[in-house]
Amino acid sequence: MAMETDVGELLHRRGWRTAFTVTERVNAWAALVNVVERGYDDDIYEYTNDLYCRNWLHEAWLLLDEHIVQLWTPRIKALDDRYRAATVDDDGQALAQFHRLPSPDLWWWRRHPCILTGDLGRSLRSAGAVGIDADLDLDTA
Repeated sequence: MAMETDVGELLHRRGWRTAFTVTERVNAWAALVNVVERGYDDDIYEYTNDLYCRNWLHEAWLLLDEHIVQLWTPRIKALDDRYRAATVDDDGQALAQFHRLPSPDLWWWRRHPCILTGDLGRSLRSAGAVGIDADLDLDTA
């Protein structure tokens, strides 16, 4: 097992655009979860790009020293639980219309936000996703 900086460098050599730290990727995952809970309104391509922060954590966990894993796992598990609560499991059917899905163990790719708003919401609805339509103006309905 390796130290955090070593893992960041190794993953960078394997193709990640920079040598991220666990803190950076956990913060990115937390930011994404926060936005998904409120309604992610950017486009589908930004959303799929943002999901990769969780991929990095998944890859890093296989390489990191056990004490680092133990330190960060409760925070990541809490964020994962929040993400699951704010998303719908459709086995990736909606996202697969726009992006090749990675392996099944990357479960976050097989879910989409419950709140469908903005460009992302329109794209996912066009692919058959069902959720809360935050763009619906209830005063005119």
